Amino acid sequence: MGGHGSERGADDVSGTKVKKHRSWWKELPILIGIALVLALLIKVFLVQAFSIPSGSMQNTLQVGDRVLVDKLTPWFGSKPERGEVVVFKDPDNWLKDEPTPHPNAVQKVLSAIGLMPSADEKDLIKRVIGVAGDTVECKGTGPLKVNGKALDEPYVFKGNTPCSEDTGGQFKITVPKDSIWVMGDHRQASADSRYHQAGPGGGSVPVKDVIGRAIVIAWPVGNWGTLSIPDTFDQPGINSH
Repeated sequence: MGGHGSERGADDVSGTKVKKHRSWWKELPILIGIALVLALLIKVFLVQAFSIPSGSMQNTLQVGDRVLVDKLTPWFGSKPERGEVVVFKDPDNWLKDEPTPHPNAVQKVLSAIGLMPSADEKDLIKRVIGVAGDTVECKGTGPLKVNGKALDEPYVFKGNTPCSEDTGGQFKITVPKDSIWVMGDHRQASADSRYHQAGPGGGSVPVKDVIGRAIVIAWPVGNWGTLSIPDTFDQPGINSH
């Protein structure tokens, strides 16, 4: 009796394990589906990864860096501020001469759910220098001025001057309503607002085209860091309008 009871107990435990094992495999597709939906929702509404394709933001960002972009705050009416590094949709065919990437099927899937930077989207990343109503000016090699205030720009690529003495590099503009003026930190290697002044927005980027603010360098680990707003944009008198 005791021996039989012991065997039935062993059978019961074994049977329970088999049942749980089958249940896990039945639930796995559901769990994967939930994870994919959550990843997609995070990409659409919260945070998205982007890859840096060029050196126009050096040395703040290096080619191949992965940044995480905050897409949530714009949903609550927040607009880009001076000094922020933002990702935005190509506003006026700025990237017409850039090659179009051809991601494979796996990259497309991972990009779609936000687990990889978008491989087939032509987006740009620059620093916000001026917002609507600001007067932004470059004379000679600089300094760059916003509303008459000279900017101390420690983020500008070493060896570059804040302003470029070439066509487009010398300007004085007032940023239109609901727009921003953007420039790369690698001033002599960035085809930014300065070089699109003949376009519909006069070089400015519509706020509606801004995807979000880059908040952190997530990869590679050795380049990890936050992307904070420099103190130069907090100086007295810069908010003159």
